[in-house]
Amino acid sequence: MPLIPLEDNFDDVINKAQRGLGVSDEELIRRAEVSAEDLAKVKNGEVISAVIRRVARHLGLNPRALDALAKHEWYPQIPVFPRGFAAFNTPFDDMTVNSYLVWDSKSREALAIDTGSSVEGMLDVIKSDRLRLKYIFITHNHSDHIAALPELAAAHPQAEVWSHELEPVPHDSAQYFKEGVHFHVGALSIKTLLTSGHSPGQTTFFIKGLSWPLAVIGDSLFSSSVGGSPTHFREQLKHDRSKIFTLPRDTVLAPGHGPLTSLAQEKQHNPVFCYGG
Repeated sequence: MPLIPLEDNFDDVINKAQRGLGVSDEELIRRAEVSAEDLAKVKNGEVISAVIRRVARHLGLNPRALDALAKHEWYPQIPVFPRGFAAFNTPFDDMTVNSYLVWDSKSREALAIDTGSSVEGMLDVIKSDRLRLKYIFITHNHSDHIAALPELAAAHPQAEVWSHELEPVPHDSAQYFKEGVHFHVGALSIKTLLTSGHSPGQTTFFIKGLSWPLAVIGDSLFSSSVGGSPTHFREQLKHDRSKIFTLPRDTVLAPGHGPLTSLAQEKQHNPVFCYGG
């Protein structure tokens, strides 16, 4: 995948946490002991380290990691899969969205996860590597993640389309699972983990059998940030911590937006999930 920007800036992280936790500006000003003027500046993207660190402490964010994000001091080291994995980044309105193709090199069986706005690149890889697409999995049904589903399903009608039962998709033959279902693609095993919060049936697909354990996490979290939700933010945090951050430390995280990362890196650098000052 080409080098792409982090999904969120430090002010996005502050705004997501404040909105999700229901903390008003007035309350945050009082708790953090900052001025209304300085808080407004920081929430609009101005880097004032002392204010950023004070605000972080009162929103459950790591001050050091949030300040480093504000100063652009860190970007994840992108994990490399020598075979069996391809990532695609396609434009959608004013953003970009990721989709993924995973396959077993011996059997040539493959699975796709989400589609983004275009599957042209994915179809090229399927054809050039002579893959047989067995499954199309959907992390959640937001339009940016399933825009090209009709195109991919039409090109490979033998592929089964699967989504969580709380995430209906626009495909007549779609099938639906509950949490904990296992799938197999050649020698690869795929386990479904419900990581709801951003959406009701947001699902993480945990895949074993590649060079590294792989978790395709949709919008559950991003490198240095978390999936937003004005109404179910605490649910998102709970599921991320209990379902994703308990996976093996060397697990590669493939989010719906932004760059690939790893669990080990996010435990150290993500201001929402790392601990200590």
